[in-house]
Amino acid sequence: MPVVKIVSRDVLAAANVKIMSIFYPIQSLADFISYGLIGLAKGSYFGSAVNFFIYDTIKIGLLLVIINYIMAITRYYFPMERAREILTKKRWFGLNYLMAAALGIVTPFCSCSSIPLFIGFTGAGIPLGITFAFLISSPLINESSLYLFPALFGLKVTVIYNLFGLAVAIAGGMLIQKLNVEKYIIPELLKFKSKAQMEAENGGNNLPFKKLVSYLWKDGMKITRQIFPYVVLGVGVGAFIHGFIPSSLIEHYLSAKDWWTVPLAVILGVPIYANSVSVIPVMQALVGKGAPLGTVLAFMTAIVTLSLPEALILKKVMRWQLLAIFFGITTIGIIIMGYLFNIIF
Repeated sequence: MPVVKIVSRDVLAAANVKIMSIFYPIQSLADFISYGLIGLAKGSYFGSAVNFFIYDTIKIGLLLVIINYIMAITRYYFPMERAREILTKKRWFGLNYLMAAALGIVTPFCSCSSIPLFIGFTGAGIPLGITFAFLISSPLINESSLYLFPALFGLKVTVIYNLFGLAVAIAGGMLIQKLNVEKYIIPELLKFKSKAQMEAENGGNNLPFKKLVSYLWKDGMKITRQIFPYVVLGVGVGAFIHGFIPSSLIEHYLSAKDWWTVPLAVILGVPIYANSVSVIPVMQALVGKGAPLGTVLAFMTAIVTLSLPEALILKKVMRWQLLAIFFGITTIGIIIMGYLFNIIF
């Protein structure tokens, strides 16, 4: 098994701030509200839960508004039928899925934060399999696997993990596209008017700028209003788990070396909602107690890629059949990865 270097909490905190710097103002605001205005104690269970809830609710809410508005503009000006035709051409030989997965790699989003962009892609008419390749890769290949894994587990583990994660995202997207499951997307997401339709309703003339801005804003906000209550619910569940589930409970059950610990690691990881950096101390403790590396990686991957809050939000945009397919494909990929690493290392 690779030697795990001890990374201090200060180093982890610094890495988290550096990697997630674009969200740092939101974290500062959440800290001010929870620890300043409300006066909760830092490090307490309740304080951590409230801080987590405020931060993620604001972050995902802003992402919803910005991304949905950008996608409303894209839908209006860009011929989505042409985009779908281009992206589904067989001559691409999977390059479209690779591009979507690569976009997921460079976006610093957790599983729930990836959903607004996934919704934007879906509403813009991008093929469903390609959007799922992004949804899988965005949290799966994360800041920890790119920046902290080399110091923790070495270059070999880092390369194999990230290449396998990329393969899971691409294969998962291709499989979902083959299954033709578009009927399980909530239809309201796919209803929009093109530029030609809007101009036809306006007597064949261009829309006045003020009217166009108003239409695009309403188009983007329509989806935001539908999704945001589920964001609050999902983040609330995640905040409770984040604040009140002790890591020692997880460490106790995953330190065993039996075959069933990999599926158990995935099952235990699903209800938890956290970014990958915050899971590193638990991973260190597990490896320090002799837990197999594949089991530990399966646990972390399940946390950042699959989560109960994510399922609650996605349930608003897709039917349970598609949600089950997405979770099933990703879960199988994570379990295979866990066994693979246990065999190799």
